[in-house]
Amino acid sequence: MSHENHENYQDIENLAQEGHLPTGSQLRIRIDGEYYLIDDPIVTGRQLLNLADRNPVEEHLIYYLTPAGVLEDLSLEEKIDLRTHGVERFLTFNSDRSFRFELDSTRQDWGAPQITEPTLRKLAGVPDNYRVWLERRGTEDELLKPGQSVPLTGAGVERFYTGTDATTAGSVPQALPEADTRYLRDHQLSFTLVQHGNQAGVIFENYPIPSGALDMSQADLLVLLPPGYPDNGPDMFYLHPWVRMAQSGNWPERADQAFQFGDRDWQRWSRHNNVWRPGVDGIWTVLRRVDAALRAVPCAA
Repeated sequence: MSHENHENYQDIENLAQEGHLPTGSQLRIRIDGEYYLIDDPIVTGRQLLNLADRNPVEEHLIYYLTPAGVLEDLSLEEKIDLRTHGVERFLTFNSDRSFRFELDSTRQDWGAPQITEPTLRKLAGVPDNYRVWLERRGTEDELLKPGQSVPLTGAGVERFYTGTDATTAGSVPQALPEADTRYLRDHQLSFTLVQHGNQAGVIFENYPIPSGALDMSQADLLVLLPPGYPDNGPDMFYLHPWVRMAQSGNWPERADQAFQFGDRDWQRWSRHNNVWRPGVDGIWTVLRRVDAALRAVPCAA
């Protein structure tokens, strides 16, 4: 093993980001931001900790990060073949225990009792304009502040999800995905899956309206599920009864058109979804965008 630069070594991080595996035995790897050269692609956790001078190695943990953003722990004597695992890079922790959490419905292991909001965004592979929420059962999820640190030592597994709350002015699903159902159950949000013609929608009765700018504190919320959901994301949302601006009595901007679904004329809120990540986004993403749109209504108009 070596710590010197050499042009004949393949960089496993660059290869992983391009979707390729290394083919040779001389590899360039990254451990905690530092680059190292190795001449044997089959290594143990102990060898990597020694290479990075993490001593005593028995007091450290080492993880490898895959291109999918999943962290996997590597025990001291466990061997890993870097030509077959699709490893992107390694992280070490001076710790004797591992902490578990979920990020965008994917289980993760972590070697420290806390984790930061930038680290969660990096693990999720999302751009800077995305936000991170911590699930809270029975209450509104916590939007993490930029740079915020979150402890992982509480009872149960902390669940985080990412998304953007920005809004702008296949076949019909027969049931919600399991991840959606679990999220709604954990948050004690009652819902009804309704079909009208060839359209399917989820109705949330008495959904809280978080903005004092409107003349109601709750209304029924309708979210239409497009063909192919959850691979395709919902677009607009709909309220019943209709809500007005509290001070002026006018309709909110781009919320003055009716949409007939079932036996009701719903108030259409024309707030379009520009970004949707199949396999990552879900009903939680939709509800955060609804909340953001309702909060964005000005108090006076």
